[in-house]
Formats: sequence, structure tokens, C-alpha cells
Amino acid sequence: MIRRPVVAGMFYPQHEDNLKEQLSKLFEGIEKNDFLCVVSPHAGYEYSGRTAAYAINSLRSLGNFVILGPNHNLMGSKFSIMGSGEWETPLGTIGIDSELAKKILKCEVVQEDEIAHTHEHSIEVQLPFLQYRFKNFEIVPISISNIDYSEDFLNKCETLGKHIAKTIKRKKTGVVASSDFSHYLPAEVAKEKDEKAVERIRKLDPEGFFRTLEDIDASVCGYGPIAVLMYMAKSLGLKKVKILNHTDSGDTTGDNSAVVAYYAIGFK
Repeated sequence: MIRRPVVAGMFYPQHEDNLKEQLSKLFEGIEKNDFLCVVSPHAGYEYSGRTAAYAINSLRSLGNFVILGPNHNLMGSKFSIMGSGEWETPLGTIGIDSELAKKILKCEVVQEDEIAHTHEHSIEVQLPFLQYRFKNFEIVPISISNIDYSEDFLNKCETLGKHIAKTIKRKKTGVVASSDFSHYLPAEVAKEKDEKAVERIRKLDPEGFFRTLEDIDASVCGYGPIAVLMYMAKSLGLKKVKILNHTDSGDTTGDNSAVVAYYAIGFK
């Protein structure tokens, strides 16, 4: 199966030349790095593209990437892998690492399910950045429906994160957790809330991250993928967490009364 793009022409240009031109500008002046995992935003490129470029350009050059994205549509399984096939963008097709997907599918919380990926943009939006930065790679797309901040959901995130860590320990595999942060708040309010959440990420404290999100009534859309990434990072013994870039939609629109916030965060 080929998963066709669903937000080309809306979130990013649908024509190859225009997309390459925009990506070239977004990546301009950003230094490469060697982080194993990143948090990267998934809004329209004119809003979050620069921050996403900081995230993806900081990844080390690897042969495949697990991409964790929130399921905004809540279609399909709660933890869903597309286990085979290809994803298409205006820059070409990307194969799914079916061997790695099969290993991750041995985790009890995950199901193979293409439906969850059909209309969801959070993984798709990452792909042109990866294609621009890296030449040859495969992916394992995992869609996660954020349920609540319950202990049960957190435990499932822990189970998956630890399983991914065990699975990729000897493979050259990077991980991208796709998430935006505060939604439609005044810029200063968004910054205050997000800094509290990001502090828990910096400390690799997924339990504290969930508690904080609930306490501050947060609107971080990819909290499930971020929690999975944190548990995985802890299991792999990663110690360094760095805020690579932070912007919000007001930086583009000039309207700070109701912004969406974006962070690029690296782990190694």
C-alpha cells in the first residue's frame, strides 16, 4: 500500500520544486548535530517549519526512523503501526522498515492498523524535512490516540517506550516525536505553561510531565508520543536533553493574542 499525502498544498507546497525551495530557506543557517531523538512540531510550514528544521537537522545520519505522531482524528487503534508499504510526498516515496515494524508489533499495546494513518497529518508533515536532510532511509510510523492523563495510558506509553528501546538498541535508528505545544492562548500564557511542561521533559520525567499537563490544563497535542520518547530515552541511557528552538505562530502572523507554540527538543 502507498499512503498518499493528505495535507500537501495545505500544510506545505504540493509541487516538488516549490517544496524544495521552501525547505532550503527553512534549513538555512542551521547547524547539523548528532541527537538520536527529537521532538518536532507539525503545523503548516510557514508557522512551525523553522522549528521543525532545527529538530530534523539535529538528528544524526541514520538508516531508519521511528516516527511517533498523535492521532488527532481518533480513527483506528489507539497505538497503531502501519507495518508495510510506502509513504509518498512531493519529494518521492519512503519505504516502511517492515522488519523493524514486526519487532515493535510484538509489544502488547500496539496493533497493525492503516486506518489510523489515513487522514492524520502529524507524521506526514515530518517526512519532507527528513527527505531533504537525509538521502536513503526507511520509517516505522506509529500513531497514538491521546486518551487522557491516566495512569493506564501512561503505563501503555511506558510499555511501548521501553519496548522500542530494546528493539532499536543495536540498530541505527532515530526517533521523532511529533507534537505542537500550547494551542490558541495569549503568547505569554502559552510560554508560561509550556515552560513548566518542557522542564519535565528536560528532566526525563514522564510521570511529572503528565501531572504537570493536567495541573496546568495544557493543550500539548502530542503528549503520548513525547511520553513514549521519554521512556525510550531513559531506557537507552540518554542523558542530554537540549531545547534547540522555540517559536510560536505569532512570530509569523504578528498576532500574539492566540498562538500555537512549537518546540524542537533533542535527546542524546
